[in-house]
Formats: sequence, C-alpha cells, structure tokens
Amino acid sequence: MSGHIVSPKLYYGIFAALLVLTAATTGAARFDLGPMNVVIALAIAGCKALLVALFFMHVRYSKPLVWVAAASGLLWLAIMLALTLTDYYSREWFPAPRGW
Repeated sequence: MSGHIVSPKLYYGIFAALLVLTAATTGAARFDLGPMNVVIALAIAGCKALLVALFFMHVRYSKPLVWVAAASGLLWLAIMLALTLTDYYSREWFPAPRGW
C-alpha cells in the first residue's frame, strides 16, 4: 500500500489556520453586522470544512473517484438546502407565540 506522506509541519499549519478561523468566528460574532453575520459565519465555516476535508481527510491527495464522491455529497447538500428554502419561502409566516 502506498500513500501520500504528509509532513507534521503541514498538519500544524492547518491546525493553526483552523484556530485562527475559530478566533475569527468568535470575533465576528461580537459585532452586529445585521444579516451579514450569518454570511460571514458561514463563509468562515466553509473555509474550515474545506481545510478539514482536503488535508485531514486526505481528499487532496486521493484519486479522482474520491473527488467525485466529495463533490456529489456537496451537490446533494445543495439540493437539500434548495428544497428547504423553497418550502421556507413559500409559506405565509405568522409571528410565533412567546416561548417557542
């Protein structure tokens, strides 16, 4: 079995980047940016997920079939989010009672 050897230095760098992005998430949560808070938090979370998938899950060094599987998972997630949003935007919303 042969596999790609990744140096510990790269892992430490990715770990440091994840810590910085976590601090950025915490820092961004302290400011009220209106609807942009969600956009910024999701962008940072997407970057962290990308780093974890590419390096810690070794997708970057895998065969093209693994890339297809990862892309199909993201495509399925996009389909599920699109269907959820169509349901959300097609309803007539009323204010929820207190305590919900």
